[in-house]
Amino acid sequence: METEAIPTTRLILLPLLVEHAEEMAEVLSDPDLHTFIGGAPSSPEALCSRYERLVAGSPDPTVSWCNWVIQLRDQGHLAGTVQATVTATATATADDHGSGHGHGHGTEYGHGCVAEIAWVVGTPWQRRGIASEAARGLVSWLETQPVQAVIAHIHPDHHASAAVATAAGLAPTSHRHEGETRWQRTTRRVSSP
Repeated sequence: METEAIPTTRLILLPLLVEHAEEMAEVLSDPDLHTFIGGAPSSPEALCSRYERLVAGSPDPTVSWCNWVIQLRDQGHLAGTVQATVTATATATADDHGSGHGHGHGTEYGHGCVAEIAWVVGTPWQRRGIASEAARGLVSWLETQPVQAVIAHIHPDHHASAAVATAAGLAPTSHRHEGETRWQRTTRRVSSP
């Protein structure tokens, strides 16, 4: 799956480039951003290496790594990222994705893809609706692709991320993985062949 620029009212989601690493290292430099996602801020060099791997793409031909930086239209600078890991399926259930194990009692989808999405917005740009607008733009774009479901995994105490997921049309499920709740949105239901 090829990424492309996704325009929204105030933003442009630009396909990730290695050249974004230096500016994004500054955008993501607040240690508080990593409270729920783990890790610590990366140096520009470390982020450059990571972006090289992401831009090269997944070694698994059934998986697409789709990554964008969030650019503010009026200011031209970057404010965060959105991403979708899109997995092609033959016949899969929503339980088969993101949790590392399938239970066989989720929503069943036919041929197509399931996208697991995530987002992060730098601290100076939070509480402005940027993450919600970017996530809605991403989900709208995914709906133009052969994607049957969009999922996200969110820590139950991360209320800001839950609000973003809600704005993007996802709803919490009863499924948990590594302490996170799976949120889901069905885009297109397809019968199994």
